[in-house]
Amino acid sequence: MLYLPSVKLNAFLEKTAEKRKLYVPVDEEPGKSSYRPWEPGVVVSRGLNTVRSAKDFFFPQTENLAGFRIQNKKIEVLDPRKETEDFAVFGVRACDAASFGILDKVFLSEPVDTYYKNRREHGLILTASCRRPAETCFCSVFGIDAAEPGGDVSFTDDGNGWFLASHTDKGAAFLGEVASLLEERDESGAEAAKAKTREIVARLPLSGLKTDSFGGGKTAELFDRPEWAELSEACIGCGTCTFVCPTCQCYDIRDFDTGREIRRFRCWDSCMYSDFTKMAGGNPRLTQKERFRQRFMHKLVYFPENNGGKFGCVGCGRCLRSCPIHMNIVKVMKRLSEDDNEQ
Repeated sequence: MLYLPSVKLNAFLEKTAEKRKLYVPVDEEPGKSSYRPWEPGVVVSRGLNTVRSAKDFFFPQTENLAGFRIQNKKIEVLDPRKETEDFAVFGVRACDAASFGILDKVFLSEPVDTYYKNRREHGLILTASCRRPAETCFCSVFGIDAAEPGGDVSFTDDGNGWFLASHTDKGAAFLGEVASLLEERDESGAEAAKAKTREIVARLPLSGLKTDSFGGGKTAELFDRPEWAELSEACIGCGTCTFVCPTCQCYDIRDFDTGREIRRFRCWDSCMYSDFTKMAGGNPRLTQKERFRQRFMHKLVYFPENNGGKFGCVGCGRCLRSCPIHMNIVKVMKRLSEDDNEQ
């Protein structure tokens, strides 16, 4: 099996960056990392998840969709799209890699979102297994294996380096580019590293979280539960949970007059905001309880209902760490499951 010793990491990153833009997780402050362009001297974070997910590379927070230049009665439509350069994202964890499959179901279904599709085609995903999953991690609840992160090429960390495996044609071609830096090792080392990761995952506080009370067909059972009012009572509608979430895909489209032209752009939106889904005829969700319920029903009921049972959460734990009032999907699941079991 192919192996990259830790001492060759910088050479590997340099080789990777020769043909494409390369992004790596970098510590901004202790315990918090973000993806940054790689250049010589950049130190790759050995922490777990970045503050914001790798979703940003394929579904950016803001992007221009079109432009309009008006002269007298003539309207010129401007297409801002350019062929996206090839790029690679290194160190993507299993939960974030799984989130791409959820986003694909939204943006690559007919009608295909060509902006998203173009980025997916040009992006190379280099994933990394988790050696020490955090107590806020619960990816295993949704069938995700932290030891098998997938992507185009997966990196299994044994503490001294990484075992590499390709999972796509794009990944196999990439391994050919960096072959001179790789060694052959017995795959038993990779299996031992994976086993250690799975042992840790099995002992995590949230590993026993159950999804039995949720999924497609549960709308009638859960929609009018009285617990929604209590659970949402402290929610301030800040939208932090949606902005750090790797699977949230809601957006708004607006026009902006620059003085020379009109720019139409889209930006992330949040179902937790009071003006979300507001229309000329009014807003169908007037209270924070309704907006709070929408977020979690979508993740746990509506999305699996329409996507073959796949949940809209990957258990990355970001919302657990980021919510200012410490309300999150785990508390919602536990509360509704407890009351469901008592009935």
